[in-house]
Parts: sequence; C-alpha cells; structure tokens
Amino acid sequence: MRFSWLLLPFAALLAQPAVGQVSPKLQVLEQRLGSMASENPGEFGIAAMDLSTGRTVSFNGNEPFPMASTMKIAVAAAYLTDVDAGRRTLDDPIAGTTARALMDAMITRSDNRATDLLIGALGGPASVDQWLRGHGLTGIRVDRTIAQLLSARRDLRDVRDSSTPTAMLGLLRLLDSGTALTPQSRSILLDMMRRCRTGSNRIRGILPPGATVEHKTGTLSGYTGDVGFLTTPTGRRIAVAFFARGGENRPAVIATAARMIYDAFGAEQSADAAASIAEAQASLAPAPVPSQRTPAFAH
Repeated sequence: MRFSWLLLPFAALLAQPAVGQVSPKLQVLEQRLGSMASENPGEFGIAAMDLSTGRTVSFNGNEPFPMASTMKIAVAAAYLTDVDAGRRTLDDPIAGTTARALMDAMITRSDNRATDLLIGALGGPASVDQWLRGHGLTGIRVDRTIAQLLSARRDLRDVRDSSTPTAMLGLLRLLDSGTALTPQSRSILLDMMRRCRTGSNRIRGILPPGATVEHKTGTLSGYTGDVGFLTTPTGRRIAVAFFARGGENRPAVIATAARMIYDAFGAEQSADAAASIAEAQASLAPAPVPSQRTPAFAH
C-alpha cells in the first residue's frame, strides 16, 4: 500500500472538528493516527502524553511490542539510581573503560556490548526488571541481555523484553518527573538521549527545526521503534512511544506520527493559552456601573 500521508499538509490532517470531547484537537489526532496506522501495512503501537497536563492519545496503546534497544533507557535509569544512592559512580571501571563511557555508547550509538556490560554490572536483566517493578511500572519487562535476545529465535510477538506504548510512557514520565532520578542524573540521561545518533528518519525525520528531541531507538528485523521526548520552542514537553512490526513504511509512519503529535499538542497549547488569557481578562474586567438615567440612544 502506498504511503501518501507524507504528501499532505500537516494542517489538513488535523482540520476536521471532533464532537463531544473536552479536547477536540486531540480526539481528531487520535483518529488520524489510527487511520494512518490502519492504512499502512504492518502493526503499529503509538502513544503520546503532554507531560504538563497528562493528556494522552494512543493507538494500540495496551498492545505489547518488542522494546529492542529502547530498553536501554531502563538500563541507564537503573544504573543511575545506584549512582544517586552512592552504591556506584559513573567513573567506576568496567572492562577497561568507565560506566559513563559505556552508558554514553549505549544511548547515543546503541552499542550492544556496552549495554550488556552495564547489565552485568547491575547483576543481570532481573535487576533492571526489578527496578521497573520497584517503581510500580507494569506492562513493561526486561528478561534477557541483548546478546541473549539477538541469539534467540526471532519472534516479534514474544512477551519477553516487551512493552506496551502506554507503559513506555509511564517509564518516560517517571524519568522526566524527577522522582526516580536526581536532577543531575536526569540531566545526564537526557543529554545522552539528545545526542542519540541513530534513527534520524524516525521521530526526528520531519519535525521543525525548533523542536528538541531526546530519544532512544530500537531495531530488529521486521521491527522499528523510537521513544523519548519532544520539546516545543515554548517549553512544552511531550513523551512519545512508537513501536512498529511488519510492513515496509515503518520509519515513515513513525516520522509522520511524530510530526502530527508535535503539531496537535502545540495547537492544544495555543488553545490553552488563549483560554487562560480570556479567563484572566474576564476576571480583571471592571464591573459595569449602573446607569443613573436611561440613555437616549445606544452606541
């Protein structure tokens, strides 16, 4: 099936009004995301959340998908938690280098060996999974090292090392909130995600120049993923998760969905700002003064 959505103006994708919802623009967005995903070959899981309001849209949001290398965010978070607790440092020597260098390679270049060295230092995949459980996250799990995952028979519906799109949002929201990591560790992780070199044709693909992206990609044969944060020039942050298996247009669908989400949540922000300004103006407007006599005519 030809992928024609990239040829359409993005404003046109969001132009039709929705009915009966508090947030019409986001209802339209969810419908458009579902239509686009359904009209392209393969299976897609999409979720996005405005981190300032909690407003969320999703398509197949509760369907498990492989995480592939997007799970490396959880590995970094588990290690940084130990750093925050004083049990480790980023300067700890591991296999002839440092934990910091391994983490940077893991996030920015998706280095599998670096990932497994960090997982080994933590005590194995179960330690990362325990970190997820300890923070109340469900619908997301880590079962194997990267080497074990890659050597196993490929099954894109295996529930091991999987996440639903909404569960991934839960992890991203936790990391962004500052409750799981100290500000310093959060800043280190986000800086690495901002410098991610992989997947330039996915989330980053067709976003406007003013967008800031902090993300981590995942790739397997027949599978493409990308998760992370979008930040608008006004500072609004959006957590996004894109998982895709099968089909041929996976990166293009992800790129278009990311742009649709960025534009729609930006429009929501403008609407919220306009409503706030109107409310403020109404509260400051002087009360009408009763007339002392009936005017002879109306102006």
